[in-house]
Amino acid sequence: MTRDFLPVSRQLSKLSWPSLMIGLVALVLLLLPFVFSNPVLLDLMVLIFVYAGLAQAWNILGGYAGQISLGNAVFFGVGAYTSTALIRDAQIVPWIGGLAGSFLAVILALIIGYPVFRLRGHYFAIATLAIGEIAVAVASDINLIGGASGLTIPFVRDASGRPTDSWLWLQFNQDRLPYYFIAFILMVFCVLVTILLDRTKPGFYLRAIKDDQDAARSLGVHVLRYKQLAFALSAALTALIGTFYAQYILFIDPPSTMGLNLSVLISLIAILGGVGTIWGPIIGAAVLIPLGEVTRAEFGGAGAIELMIYGGLVVLISVVQPSGLMGLGQRIRHRRAPLTEPEARAAAASSSQEKPHATLD
Repeated sequence: MTRDFLPVSRQLSKLSWPSLMIGLVALVLLLLPFVFSNPVLLDLMVLIFVYAGLAQAWNILGGYAGQISLGNAVFFGVGAYTSTALIRDAQIVPWIGGLAGSFLAVILALIIGYPVFRLRGHYFAIATLAIGEIAVAVASDINLIGGASGLTIPFVRDASGRPTDSWLWLQFNQDRLPYYFIAFILMVFCVLVTILLDRTKPGFYLRAIKDDQDAARSLGVHVLRYKQLAFALSAALTALIGTFYAQYILFIDPPSTMGLNLSVLISLIAILGGVGTIWGPIIGAAVLIPLGEVTRAEFGGAGAIELMIYGGLVVLISVVQPSGLMGLGQRIRHRRAPLTEPEARAAAASSSQEKPHATLD
């Protein structure tokens, strides 16, 4: 009888504690809305999922490829405006509108990336910042998409004219619980795309480009092609989340969907959590988004104070641990982990060699 359980025990022993913790956290998140039905908590969790997905999309470009973009909100706005315009003018459901928005975002990313990727470092960041500001100005002057006044997504109504819930049109006015699970699925999808990228050849090429672009090119890596790939993936995921966000708040305008504040917040979340890591953007969102909501409630929506707190946290993390909260956690775990026998022998040998010897004056 005991032999029958040996294969199971061996399989369980192969599971690392991070995998078990990730599974436990995912289970808790799935059960959370059924245990705590507070709408404020559910809305906060939806925002955390949304910004974690956005930061994960930015992480593909900024964390793996090393291209610090301050204009990713442009693709968020492309997804939101494309799906909203298709709903209003052509009665096309947002599921299709989201795919159309992602396609347009990829095309725009490829067009922008061709000249901009010839720049490096802070020049690239400044160029993306300028593109973001240009996009806000252009969208504010186009009356076809609402101009500076923005667009309101029309409600889905039943036969009596009252707003109703609809999975087809991605609107839930009476029961907002589906928004929670859709946002969670979008975040998980972004994580899975990043994991797939991290474990395949393009991911290794992107890290090589980040470490030393010239060396990667000398080894045969097509630098521009893989930068464009990272930019396209980041843009597609960002636009997809933009479509969901438009249906979630039912109103969009250029400053809120394409503005610099959104681009900076997305990048800060990834930097705080740890760029170039899978779980860093999620940890960053879990810290910064609740902090931002508390700050907004205490100071009455003073955005400047909110950004000052964000910036202070990032500066603190950069000084203490440049690799973010993920790096800080790994440092603490390594300090607490017991030394193996070879490590203990090496430490003892090095300490004996460092003992001071007596010298004659």
